[in-house]
Amino acid sequence: MRDEILAYKRDRILQEAVKLFYERGFTGTTLDDIAAELGVTKPFIYTHFRSKVELLAALCQPTIEMSLEAVANAAEVPGTPTERLHRAMADFAKVVLQRQANIAIFFREEKNLSPEALDAINTLRRKFDRVLSGLLREGVAAGEFVIPDVNVAALALGGMISWAYTWHRPEGRLTLEDVCGTLAGLALKMVGAAKR
Repeated sequence: MRDEILAYKRDRILQEAVKLFYERGFTGTTLDDIAAELGVTKPFIYTHFRSKVELLAALCQPTIEMSLEAVANAAEVPGTPTERLHRAMADFAKVVLQRQANIAIFFREEKNLSPEALDAINTLRRKFDRVLSGLLREGVAAGEFVIPDVNVAALALGGMISWAYTWHRPEGRLTLEDVCGTLAGLALKMVGAAKR
């Protein structure tokens, strides 16, 4: 029970930090601001995070972990490379769109991360690119994809999906599933899968 309470408190701090960092920016938000929104004192935050920089990393790193997990899981399930790529891109898009504020904060505030946190995130990003490149390579070998450079294609697909955080509106005309499916379909066209 104690661990659940601690996890809940930590999660509440993260939720409030996402909201304030997104609205005011990292430098425009203090730990006192976050504490005031939560109705607690700053030492309460320090029991969970040693600094505002550590809090920033805790907001950013899980999104790339979830993105990597989405693509890695899809790459390993049974099915053709085309089916697995569609799933990978749809699942990745879902992570991006459900965590829009976290991704916006990362791209805006990357410069404020500690070198260690940035290195950990970049290591995960490189692994993401390798997993996606591997899936694309499988599709080329199977004759399903036409890609002159799988590494560049992986970067392009990752960038296309990641950038959706800038334009997707949850209250827009398309549901989350519609957007994810559309982006996955575009990814298949980009790799030549639709030409088969």
